[in-house]
Amino acid sequence: MFRNQYDTDVTTWSPAGRLFQVEYAMEAVKQGSAAVGLRSKTHVVLATVNKAASDLSSHQRKIFKIDDHVGVAIAGLTADGRVLSRYLRNECINHSFVYESPLPVGRLVVRLADKAQVCTQRSWKRPYGVGLLVAGLDEQGAHLYYNCPSGNYFEYQAFAIGSRSQAAKTFLERRFDKLDDYSAEQLVKDALFAIKETLQGEKLTASICTVAILGVGDAFRVIPESAVQQLVDALDDAQPRADEPDDEPDDALPAEQPEEDRPPHPDEAAAPAPMDI
Repeated sequence: MFRNQYDTDVTTWSPAGRLFQVEYAMEAVKQGSAAVGLRSKTHVVLATVNKAASDLSSHQRKIFKIDDHVGVAIAGLTADGRVLSRYLRNECINHSFVYESPLPVGRLVVRLADKAQVCTQRSWKRPYGVGLLVAGLDEQGAHLYYNCPSGNYFEYQAFAIGSRSQAAKTFLERRFDKLDDYSAEQLVKDALFAIKETLQGEKLTASICTVAILGVGDAFRVIPESAVQQLVDALDDAQPRADEPDDEPDDALPAEQPEEDRPPHPDEAAAPAPMDI
Protein backbone atom coordinates (compact mmCIF):
# COMPACT_ATOMS: atom_id res chain seq x y z
CA MET A 1 0.00 0.00 0.00
CA PHE A 2 1.24 3.48 -0.81
CA ARG A 3 2.44 5.34 2.26
CA ASN A 4 3.67 8.85 2.82
CA GLN A 5 5.12 10.78 5.74
CA TYR A 6 1.86 12.58 6.49
CA ASP A 7 -0.48 9.63 7.16
CA THR A 8 1.10 8.21 10.33
CA ASP A 9 -0.88 10.50 12.62
CA VAL A 10 -4.40 11.86 12.30
CA THR A 11 -3.27 15.27 13.58
CA THR A 12 -0.54 15.71 10.94
CA TRP A 13 -1.50 18.00 8.09
CA SER A 14 -0.05 17.51 4.63
CA PRO A 15 1.28 20.54 2.69
CA ALA A 16 -1.92 20.38 0.62
CA GLY A 17 -4.05 20.80 3.75
CA ARG A 18 -5.29 17.20 3.95
CA LEU A 19 -5.70 14.73 6.81
CA PHE A 20 -4.97 11.39 5.19
CA GLN A 21 -6.33 9.20 7.98
CA VAL A 22 -9.67 10.96 7.72
CA GLU A 23 -9.65 10.30 3.99
CA TYR A 24 -8.81 6.65 4.66
CA ALA A 25 -11.84 6.42 6.95
CA MET A 26 -14.04 7.93 4.23
CA GLU A 27 -12.62 5.36 1.80
CA ALA A 28 -13.65 2.60 4.23
CA VAL A 29 -17.22 3.86 3.92
CA LYS A 30 -17.00 3.64 0.13
CA GLN A 31 -15.81 0.04 0.35
CA GLY A 32 -18.64 -1.05 2.68
CA SER A 33 -21.95 -2.59 1.70
CA ALA A 34 -24.41 -0.19 0.12
CA ALA A 35 -27.03 1.62 2.20
CA VAL A 36 -29.90 3.71 0.82
CA GLY A 37 -32.25 6.19 2.49
CA LEU A 38 -35.37 7.97 1.18
CA ARG A 39 -37.86 10.24 2.88
CA SER A 40 -41.22 11.81 2.16
CA LYS A 41 -43.19 14.26 4.25
CA THR A 42 -44.41 11.53 6.58
CA HIS A 43 -42.14 8.48 6.17
CA VAL A 44 -38.48 7.49 5.98
CA VAL A 45 -37.18 4.23 4.53
CA LEU A 46 -33.73 2.69 4.98
CA ALA A 47 -32.41 -0.24 2.94
CA THR A 48 -29.05 -2.02 3.08
CA VAL A 49 -27.21 -4.88 1.43
CA ASN A 50 -26.18 -7.49 3.99
CA LYS A 51 -24.36 -10.28 2.22
CA ALA A 52 -22.66 -12.97 4.25
CA ALA A 53 -18.88 -13.22 4.08
CA SER A 54 -19.14 -16.92 3.23
CA ASP A 55 -21.74 -19.64 2.91
CA LEU A 56 -20.87 -20.88 6.40
CA SER A 57 -21.42 -17.57 8.20
CA SER A 58 -24.29 -15.25 8.95
CA HIS A 59 -24.47 -11.69 7.73
CA GLN A 60 -23.71 -8.58 9.79
CA ARG A 61 -26.55 -6.31 10.77
CA LYS A 62 -26.50 -2.98 8.97
CA ILE A 63 -29.67 -1.37 10.36
CA PHE A 64 -30.07 -0.52 14.04
CA LYS A 65 -33.04 0.80 15.96
CA ILE A 66 -32.06 3.74 18.18
CA ASP A 67 -35.48 4.74 19.49
CA ASP A 68 -39.08 4.54 18.37
CA HIS A 69 -38.52 7.71 16.32
CA VAL A 70 -34.90 7.16 15.16
CA GLY A 71 -33.02 4.45 13.29
CA VAL A 72 -29.68 4.22 11.47
CA ALA A 73 -28.19 2.35 8.52
CA ILE A 74 -24.41 1.98 8.31
CA ALA A 75 -21.78 1.42 5.63
CA GLY A 76 -18.17 0.71 6.51
CA LEU A 77 -16.73 -0.94 9.61
CA THR A 78 -19.63 -2.68 11.33
CA ALA A 79 -17.87 -2.66 14.72
CA ASP A 80 -17.60 1.12 14.66
CA GLY A 81 -21.25 1.30 13.64
CA ARG A 82 -22.31 -0.75 16.65
CA VAL A 83 -20.35 1.53 19.00
CA LEU A 84 -21.89 4.67 17.56
CA SER A 85 -25.40 3.20 17.53
CA ARG A 86 -25.00 2.33 21.22
CA TYR A 87 -23.91 5.91 21.88
CA LEU A 88 -26.98 7.25 20.06
CA ARG A 89 -29.23 4.91 22.01
CA ASN A 90 -27.81 6.12 25.31
CA GLU A 91 -28.31 9.75 24.29
CA CYS A 92 -31.97 9.12 23.47
CA ILE A 93 -32.55 7.25 26.73
CA ASN A 94 -30.90 9.98 28.85
CA HIS A 95 -32.85 12.76 27.13
CA SER A 96 -36.13 10.90 27.51
CA PHE A 97 -35.42 10.24 31.21
CA VAL A 98 -34.57 13.87 32.00
CA TYR A 99 -37.06 15.74 29.80
CA GLU A 100 -39.75 13.05 29.34
CA SER A 101 -39.84 13.75 25.59
CA PRO A 102 -38.12 12.29 22.54
CA LEU A 103 -34.74 13.74 21.58
CA PRO A 104 -35.04 15.93 18.42
CA VAL A 105 -33.35 14.29 15.47
CA GLY A 106 -31.28 17.35 14.52
CA ARG A 107 -29.80 17.64 18.01
CA LEU A 108 -28.96 13.93 18.04
CA VAL A 109 -27.15 14.22 14.70
CA VAL A 110 -25.12 17.19 15.95
CA ARG A 111 -23.98 15.20 18.99
CA LEU A 112 -22.95 12.32 16.74
CA ALA A 113 -21.02 14.69 14.46
CA ASP A 114 -19.23 16.23 17.46
CA LYS A 115 -18.22 12.78 18.68
CA ALA A 116 -16.82 11.90 15.24
CA GLN A 117 -15.00 15.22 14.95
CA VAL A 118 -13.10 14.69 18.20
CA CYS A 119 -11.41 11.68 16.62
CA THR A 120 -9.91 13.94 13.93
CA GLN A 121 -7.94 16.07 16.44
CA ARG A 122 -6.66 13.55 18.98
CA SER A 123 -3.42 11.75 18.26
CA TRP A 124 -4.38 8.72 20.36
CA LYS A 125 -7.62 8.14 18.47
CA ARG A 126 -8.52 7.19 14.93
CA PRO A 127 -11.55 8.34 12.94
CA TYR A 128 -14.57 6.08 12.91
CA GLY A 129 -14.51 4.19 9.64
CA VAL A 130 -18.27 4.14 9.19
CA GLY A 131 -20.89 6.36 7.61
CA LEU A 132 -24.39 6.54 9.07
CA LEU A 133 -27.72 7.32 7.46
CA VAL A 134 -29.89 8.59 10.31
CA ALA A 135 -33.64 8.38 9.76
CA GLY A 136 -35.82 10.25 12.23
CA LEU A 137 -39.23 11.73 12.86
CA ASP A 138 -40.00 14.68 15.12
CA GLU A 139 -42.33 17.67 15.31
CA GLN A 140 -40.81 19.15 12.14
CA GLY A 141 -41.55 16.02 10.13
CA ALA A 142 -39.41 13.25 8.64
CA HIS A 143 -35.63 13.66 8.37
CA LEU A 144 -32.76 11.84 6.69
CA TYR A 145 -29.19 12.75 7.65
CA TYR A 146 -25.80 11.47 6.57
CA ASN A 147 -22.96 11.56 9.12
CA CYS A 148 -19.46 11.46 7.66
CA PRO A 149 -16.32 10.16 9.48
CA SER A 150 -14.87 13.67 9.16
CA GLY A 151 -17.55 15.07 11.47
CA ASN A 152 -19.64 16.67 8.75
CA TYR A 153 -23.35 15.98 8.52
CA PHE A 154 -25.88 16.73 5.80
CA GLU A 155 -29.64 16.41 5.45
CA TYR A 156 -30.93 14.75 2.29
CA GLN A 157 -34.16 13.94 0.54
CA ALA A 158 -32.60 10.69 -0.67
CA PHE A 159 -29.03 9.40 -0.47
CA ALA A 160 -26.89 6.30 -0.92
CA ILE A 161 -23.51 5.35 0.56
CA GLY A 162 -21.23 2.36 0.30
CA SER A 163 -19.95 0.21 -2.52
CA ARG A 164 -21.30 1.03 -6.00
CA SER A 165 -23.57 3.68 -4.50
CA GLN A 166 -23.18 5.97 -7.50
CA ALA A 167 -25.62 3.83 -9.50
CA ALA A 168 -28.21 4.21 -6.73
CA LYS A 169 -27.60 7.97 -6.57
CA THR A 170 -28.21 8.27 -10.30
CA PHE A 171 -31.52 6.45 -9.91
CA LEU A 172 -32.55 8.60 -6.92
CA GLU A 173 -31.65 11.84 -8.69
CA ARG A 174 -34.38 11.10 -11.24
CA ARG A 175 -36.97 10.59 -8.49
CA PHE A 176 -36.17 12.91 -5.59
CA ASP A 177 -38.38 15.82 -6.73
CA LYS A 178 -41.48 13.59 -6.37
CA LEU A 179 -40.59 11.86 -3.11
CA ASP A 180 -42.42 14.33 -0.88
CA ASP A 181 -45.80 13.00 -2.00
CA TYR A 182 -44.85 9.32 -1.98
CA SER A 183 -46.64 6.78 0.17
CA ALA A 184 -44.80 4.33 2.38
CA GLU A 185 -45.15 1.51 -0.16
CA GLN A 186 -43.79 3.67 -2.98
CA LEU A 187 -40.78 4.63 -0.87
CA VAL A 188 -40.02 0.98 -0.15
CA LYS A 189 -40.27 0.10 -3.85
CA ASP A 190 -37.88 2.89 -4.84
CA ALA A 191 -35.48 1.83 -2.07
CA LEU A 192 -35.45 -1.72 -3.45
CA PHE A 193 -34.92 -0.39 -6.97
CA ALA A 194 -31.95 1.66 -5.72
CA ILE A 195 -30.48 -1.34 -3.91
CA LYS A 196 -30.90 -3.41 -7.06
CA GLU A 197 -28.89 -0.82 -9.01
CA THR A 198 -25.93 -1.33 -6.65
CA LEU A 199 -25.88 -5.08 -7.27
CA GLN A 200 -24.98 -4.57 -10.94
CA GLY A 201 -26.83 -7.48 -12.48
CA GLU A 202 -26.92 -9.74 -9.44
CA LYS A 203 -30.38 -11.03 -8.55
CA LEU A 204 -32.04 -9.17 -5.69
CA THR A 205 -33.59 -11.34 -2.98
CA ALA A 206 -34.85 -10.63 0.51
CA SER A 207 -32.03 -12.70 2.00
CA ILE A 208 -29.34 -10.20 0.96
CA CYS A 209 -31.13 -6.96 1.84
CA THR A 210 -32.80 -5.40 4.86
CA VAL A 211 -35.50 -2.72 4.73
CA ALA A 212 -36.74 -0.60 7.64
CA ILE A 213 -39.46 2.04 7.75
CA LEU A 214 -40.44 4.88 10.07
CA GLY A 215 -43.47 7.12 9.73
CA VAL A 216 -46.20 9.10 11.39
CA GLY A 217 -48.03 6.74 13.73
CA ASP A 218 -45.59 3.94 12.90
CA ALA A 219 -42.53 3.35 15.09
CA PHE A 220 -39.20 2.40 13.55
CA ARG A 221 -39.32 -1.25 12.52
CA VAL A 222 -37.61 -3.67 10.19
CA ILE A 223 -39.90 -5.09 7.52
CA PRO A 224 -40.11 -8.91 7.72
CA GLU A 225 -38.18 -10.86 5.10
CA SER A 226 -41.33 -12.50 3.72
CA ALA A 227 -42.93 -9.11 3.02
CA VAL A 228 -39.74 -7.86 1.37
CA GLN A 229 -39.61 -10.93 -0.87
CA GLN A 230 -43.18 -10.28 -2.03
CA LEU A 231 -42.22 -6.73 -2.99
CA VAL A 232 -39.12 -7.97 -4.81
CA ASP A 233 -41.20 -10.48 -6.78
CA ALA A 234 -43.68 -7.73 -7.69
CA LEU A 235 -40.82 -5.56 -8.94
CA ASP A 236 -39.48 -8.39 -11.11
CA ASP A 237 -42.92 -8.98 -12.63
CA ALA A 238 -43.40 -5.28 -13.36
CA GLN A 239 -40.15 -4.94 -15.32
CA PRO A 240 -40.50 -5.70 -19.06
CA ARG A 241 -38.25 -8.40 -20.40
CA ALA A 242 -35.86 -7.57 -23.20
CA ASP A 243 -36.42 -10.88 -25.03
CA GLU A 244 -40.18 -10.47 -25.26
CA PRO A 245 -41.34 -9.11 -28.69
CA ASP A 246 -43.76 -6.24 -28.89
CA ASP A 247 -47.40 -7.28 -29.30
CA GLU A 248 -48.26 -4.43 -31.65
CA PRO A 249 -46.26 -4.00 -34.86
CA ASP A 250 -44.90 -0.60 -35.66
CA ASP A 251 -47.13 0.80 -38.40
CA ALA A 252 -45.06 3.92 -38.85
CA LEU A 253 -42.39 2.07 -40.80
CA PRO A 254 -43.29 0.25 -44.05
CA ALA A 255 -42.56 -3.43 -44.27
CA GLU A 256 -39.27 -4.12 -45.97
CA GLN A 257 -39.54 -6.29 -49.07
CA PRO A 258 -37.19 -9.23 -49.59
CA GLU A 259 -34.34 -8.69 -51.99
CA GLU A 260 -35.67 -11.16 -54.58
CA ASP A 261 -39.12 -9.48 -54.70
CA ARG A 262 -37.81 -5.97 -55.33
CA PRO A 263 -38.03 -4.66 -58.94
CA PRO A 264 -34.57 -3.95 -60.33
CA HIS A 265 -33.53 -0.33 -60.39
CA PRO A 266 -32.61 0.98 -63.86
CA ASP A 267 -29.15 1.99 -62.70
CA GLU A 268 -28.63 -1.30 -60.90
CA ALA A 269 -29.54 -3.27 -64.01
CA ALA A 270 -27.08 -1.37 -66.19
CA ALA A 271 -24.20 -1.46 -63.75
CA PRO A 272 -22.06 -4.62 -63.72
CA ALA A 273 -21.83 -6.73 -60.60
CA PRO A 274 -18.69 -6.31 -58.48
CA MET A 275 -17.51 -9.83 -59.31
CA ASP A 276 -17.83 -9.15 -63.03
CA ILE A 277 -15.33 -6.30 -63.03
